[in-house]
Amino acid sequence: MKKTIKNLSLVLLPLFIMSIGVISCSSDDNDNPIADEEGMEDEDDEVVTELHAAFAEFNEDATTIFLDGSNVVIETTGLPNHESVYWGEGNVLYREEPDVRLTPTRIPDRDQAQTITVDATPNLTGSTVATELGIIGVAVSGSYIFNDQEGNGALDQAAGSLDWTGAHIGPSVYHYHLEPKAFTNDDDKLVGILNDGIFLYGRKCNAIEDYPTDLDASGGHTSVTQHSNSKEEYHYHIINEIYSTTGSYIAFAGPFQGY
Repeated sequence: MKKTIKNLSLVLLPLFIMSIGVISCSSDDNDNPIADEEGMEDEDDEVVTELHAAFAEFNEDATTIFLDGSNVVIETTGLPNHESVYWGEGNVLYREEPDVRLTPTRIPDRDQAQTITVDATPNLTGSTVATELGIIGVAVSGSYIFNDQEGNGALDQAAGSLDWTGAHIGPSVYHYHLEPKAFTNDDDKLVGILNDGIFLYGRKCNAIEDYPTDLDASGGHTSVTQHSNSKEEYHYHIINEIYSTTGSYIAFAGPFQGY
């Protein structure tokens, strides 16, 4: 009996060793696809290492722009580099505008500086988000972009206080509600960047040198721009429709697409 058990052990031992090898190999095979998949995911994750070319258009005297991980930080004085009645008499950038119903505040009266942080790669896969009162973006001038509302109502009520470039200053900062004619007027020039990290351009599209006809509800579409290195990217345009009684075009009413 002992001899039979001994002989049986000699037969089973190699089989046991082989089964361990098979299990080990199976384990390795299962791990590899996961490792490969994770590696592929890492390769697909876009790592931004330099600022978008469009940021070169921003007023260097007013803005400091830099990457911070996956974000772009925009530090701005908020002071525009163009003429306005809101600079106040005596300022070199003062422009007389007798038809403007001036608000009490002038640009030098208060600190306009703000720091805005946006995603370097906007998320275009989520739900749209409505704009709110206050700053919704930074213009290339260094000043701010607001939506189509003023206080608790439509912009119509404050339209008379807007200067020649569609801006005014109220309780907060100097800001544009309308197409800022100081640096974009019926053209494809860059207006600025909005809080969702998406760039806003003028009423015309650089790709077709005309008004785009495929804009979504936010005034956005995907095409090549003068800053996208021949690659298509999603961006906004000022919608080519006169806004109510203002006689001009709202800079951006929303909703945001990049959150």
